[in-house]
Amino acid sequence: MAQPTPLMPHATATWLVDNTSLSFTQIADFCGLHILEVQAMADDLAGSKYTGRDPIHSGELTQEEIERGQADPGYALKMQRAPVEVTRTKGPRYTPVSKRQDKPDGIAWILRNHPEISDAQISKLIGTTRNTITAIRERSHWNIQNIQAKDPVTLGLCSQRELDAVVAKAAKKAGAEGEAPAPVVDSGTDREKLIAELRAERDANEKAAAEAAQEAEAAAWLEARRAAENESDEQL
Repeated sequence: MAQPTPLMPHATATWLVDNTSLSFTQIADFCGLHILEVQAMADDLAGSKYTGRDPIHSGELTQEEIERGQADPGYALKMQRAPVEVTRTKGPRYTPVSKRQDKPDGIAWILRNHPEISDAQISKLIGTTRNTITAIRERSHWNIQNIQAKDPVTLGLCSQRELDAVVAKAAKKAGAEGEAPAPVVDSGTDREKLIAELRAERDANEKAAAEAAQEAEAAAWLEARRAAENESDEQL
């Protein structure tokens, strides 16, 4: 069974590159990255600049483990304490920062391809506000010139199952409003579908919560580091 990767793989790799003589292969294997990503960090060619995260401070590595790896380039670093995964099951859908800029594209795609979906459904599916949806629909959004309709599933904003469920609900509602109510053929099937949808929503919320917890810990660590640096400057 493969060992878990650090809570912030890229930031941890950056720190190891800057503060140790471990090989790129050792760092890549420990952080779960491709060796070329580590090489790019070392050469300052990475598209994004990461603030290094000390794995010793977080308890993921010990100084002794790092020294063992530096002494033997073939040694595989061992995780000392796996990141704690914190989950929550309530609250709105969380979207990682890296995905938030894609939301307008996903909203535009839904508005164009599934006009039967209500604003409330889009808001819940994508994790956005009704004001944003209205602005995109009316083409009054501040960045409307750069918005391109793209499938939200491809963008990673929702799963295909979630999108299909919302489309089915919207279509069913539209049909019910335009026609006389049809007799229920099999309530058991509808119940099973509802249970499946609720389970899917719960799983999505748990995954989103884990990502939120990771970003929260990263923000707290960065704030603590800045506070320590400010204190050090004041002492000087």
